[in-house]
Amino acid sequence: MFNFKEHPMKMKSIFNKKTLIAIATIGTLSFQSCLDDGDNYAVRFPNALVTVKTDADQTVFLQLDDKTTLLPTNMTKSPYGEKEVRALINYKEVDEPGDIYTQAVYINWIDSILTKPVAPDLGEENDAVYGTDPVEIVNDWVTIAEDGYLTLRFRTRRGDYHTKHFVNLLLSQNPENPYEAEFRHNAKGDIYGKYADGLVAFKLDALPDTEGKTVKLKLKWKSYSGEKSVEFDYCTRKSVTPESPAVTSVRNSLNLQ
Repeated sequence: MFNFKEHPMKMKSIFNKKTLIAIATIGTLSFQSCLDDGDNYAVRFPNALVTVKTDADQTVFLQLDDKTTLLPTNMTKSPYGEKEVRALINYKEVDEPGDIYTQAVYINWIDSILTKPVAPDLGEENDAVYGTDPVEIVNDWVTIAEDGYLTLRFRTRRGDYHTKHFVNLLLSQNPENPYEAEFRHNAKGDIYGKYADGLVAFKLDALPDTEGKTVKLKLKWKSYSGEKSVEFDYCTRKSVTPESPAVTSVRNSLNLQ
């Protein structure tokens, strides 16, 4: 695990999106091809983090980063219906026309990530509702601000597999910095046991429009060793599709809500 320092720092991605890694939060796959025993071992692991979107003509496509779109040749519709979600995928490029999209690809499997909007500020009730339980933010290739989302890999203790941990992103209401947010964790009393990782993505449309500029998005959280923060490069999402459907909370292998 890579721990962030207590002082703000620039998040620099040292991982390529096609780097093959095993993430502990991959659960049952919602879309999977039939794989033979002889298939490449690397197919078992994610090689991209994407946003699953549907175009105006109901064509499903995947936003790889702020500029790159993927057209899945073996998916005629989104496994998540009209809901826009972040997801881990394993894919390979294919020699087929991508039409208006950057690249045509074949999807070996796709697994959704818990995807949520920014939580409403409840004032004095924030601590009681959203919690103050510690977490560690993991410096990983999936911890990134892109395509209008802040996606985080985090680590916490878990002992009761039936208890749903409640995770949220709150705007800090800092008049000197509108691009400041706080990660909140309510473990619902499940604060002992082994460490477990979770993935969550927050849609950042509640932040002010950066008007095409890249700004510093400051994230604060309570860690096991005290208050910490980190800064991400952030630019308001550029519209590539019609108005997106409302985001929704979806399954995550760490019991979350």
